[in-house]
Amino acid sequence: MELRQLEYFVAVTEEAGFTRAAARLHVAQPGVSAQIRQLERELGQPLFDRSARQVRLTEVGEAVLPYARAALAAVAAARLVVDEITGLLRGHVVMGAVSAPSVLDLPGLLADFHERHPAVEISLQESDPESLIEAVRAGRMDLGLIGIGSSVPPGLDAQVVVDQALVAAVGLAHDLAKTSAVGLAHDSAGMPAITLRELADRALICLPNGTGLRAALDEACAAAGFTPHVAFEASEPYVLGQLAAKGLGLAVLPESAVGAAKDELHVLEITEPRLRGRMALVWRATGPSGPAARAFIDHTRRRLPDFS
Repeated sequence: MELRQLEYFVAVTEEAGFTRAAARLHVAQPGVSAQIRQLERELGQPLFDRSARQVRLTEVGEAVLPYARAALAAVAAARLVVDEITGLLRGHVVMGAVSAPSVLDLPGLLADFHERHPAVEISLQESDPESLIEAVRAGRMDLGLIGIGSSVPPGLDAQVVVDQALVAAVGLAHDLAKTSAVGLAHDSAGMPAITLRELADRALICLPNGTGLRAALDEACAAAGFTPHVAFEASEPYVLGQLAAKGLGLAVLPESAVGAAKDELHVLEITEPRLRGRMALVWRATGPSGPAARAFIDHTRRRLPDFS
């Protein structure tokens, strides 16, 4: 019995199929099937019921599975112990992100970690917020980058890495740009202002779900008793201003993103309440699963801002 056979057996079980297991293992599907058949011959019993459309474990397979997982875990732990003693870091770390703001320079961050720890495989995956949070909680992802509102999702620790004031912006031909005609309020610094409630019936241009800006907007609107009408979404803040400049609606965007289209926009402060957009790194509150994950989280936290 070989460790490779046990690895293939566990992969087929978890992926519920030989083809998906082969893709996960980066090997050809016939090779996976051959190794499983060899393992079944050595045990003298079939491990999978192949008669159904979906591959299922037999009673023997169910009994063998925990021992196979334990054997693989023991081997992985032995390798980690040796690597820690020799100072060599190995493993596989996974970071999930709903979006990757250019201001954070994630490519540079990942490249720097790879240079420091070349034996650690790094994956960066895009995901929706709910799936990302669940994956981090379950340990399928070591680190996540998500937008947060006023609280951190349960079971996670966080470091806020983006925290910016949010403003509204419209094109110069928009009715809100004609301040004197519509009698807009002004803040204490003389900047035109609009209340959150006044956004209720307007077509908004905003970042997608999972970003700090969108989380702040949705949370504030829910507290005010309405759902924002988001007509356009874009993943880059500067594009929001460009869309607003073309007369497509009112953009809610970070104050720092206004400069890209400053001469084509009329900017208003959002009041009652004032809004801030936040994005945070999140990781399991119970801690990372191994040395590689700990090193990756520490590296990322040091490289990125901390507004917590």
